[in-house]
Amino acid sequence: MKKSTLAIILGGGQGSRLSPLTESRSKPAVPIAGKYRLVDIPISNCINSDIKRMFVLTQFNSASLNQHIKNTYHFSHFSTAFVDILAAEQTPDNPTWFQGTADAVRQCMNHFLNHEFDYALILSGDQLYQMNFNEMIAAHHESGASISIATLPVNAKEAPEFGILKTDSDNFITSFIEKPNVSLLPAWSSEVSEESAKEGKIYLASMGIYIFNRELLIDLMSNTETKDFGKEIIPQAIGKQKILSYQYEGYWTDIGNIDSFFEANLGLTDDIPKFNLFDNSSKIYTRARVLPPSKITGNTSFDKSIVAEGCIIDGTKIEHSVIGIRSRVGKGSSISNSYLMGNDFYQNLEEITHNVSKHIINIGIGERCQINYTIVDKNCRIGNDVTLNGGKHLEDCNTELYTIKDGIIVVKKGSVLEDGFKIL
Repeated sequence: MKKSTLAIILGGGQGSRLSPLTESRSKPAVPIAGKYRLVDIPISNCINSDIKRMFVLTQFNSASLNQHIKNTYHFSHFSTAFVDILAAEQTPDNPTWFQGTADAVRQCMNHFLNHEFDYALILSGDQLYQMNFNEMIAAHHESGASISIATLPVNAKEAPEFGILKTDSDNFITSFIEKPNVSLLPAWSSEVSEESAKEGKIYLASMGIYIFNRELLIDLMSNTETKDFGKEIIPQAIGKQKILSYQYEGYWTDIGNIDSFFEANLGLTDDIPKFNLFDNSSKIYTRARVLPPSKITGNTSFDKSIVAEGCIIDGTKIEHSVIGIRSRVGKGSSISNSYLMGNDFYQNLEEITHNVSKHIINIGIGERCQINYTIVDKNCRIGNDVTLNGGKHLEDCNTELYTIKDGIIVVKKGSVLEDGFKIL
């Protein structure tokens, strides 16, 4: 059954809610957890489920995503496994860019149909979760469903952000509402596990993870009027098709905006994180880099933090933070509640010495810096005595060097912050 499944990973649109992290890269290419990319999550879930034929659909800023996938996912020449990028392309039949999730699949159908498959597993490229797709595929097969949707119990505060559904006693979906108003929620509660009910998670939300039978997908994609799975395809199929709700109760979060992205990354530093990077059965795969171990050169204190490989740290304190690959933190600097994405390359000693003599700021975090509630994107140069103190006291703004959203400071990729620069 596993060999009969083709995975289609949707790269998402322009990703404006994740801006400025998506100004120069597509959403699936955004670095997460200090060493991975968001696209590594669905690809790893597929590999761990022994689903090794995958397409990634994208159309915005896809160069770095292409490079990452090309350098990462290599399978045996004698295997049918692959991870292929399908960027939006204009053809005589499709003169426009992708107009939605269903339209993206429709425009790429000719590529999918070159392969044999019984089921199409449709995934999002911007979610954080660990899931065994074999269990969902087995449930789909055994129930005789033509469509299956992975669903997640959510509470009343979260429900208006999702498509909410109701099921019958056999877990087949009978009704669906997109982002319901709070006043409508009492009529949309569902039967969930005892543990979820205790937490007030009594509404079933669509996770945007679908299984379609091949022939039905071909039939649905023939209707060029429908553009989106969640808003059109699924609601219109209810009552016409057998649509199974596959209830998932593990950790899952949608990386839709800066706040959720920031929270998901810092959540990895918890004593027992909800997303487990240290699970042998659910490994997260990424590009294999030839990097040295991280080096602590000073009397640095660490508390609830993750440090990726290849870092050189001479700071005073690293607290509740994620420190990405090749990060450099200067003497006397303190990093709290922050995510440093790290760097793509090292500067050699000669270059560093030359820059110091010419008062040119080196890559990394300088000396005596105080960084709090901040995301520092790749390859930034932060001078000495810089203070970045994020928090709810700051108003949203966007400048050439940084953006502030929901109190979180985001230093843009490659930015240079001069000595003494302050955001308080």
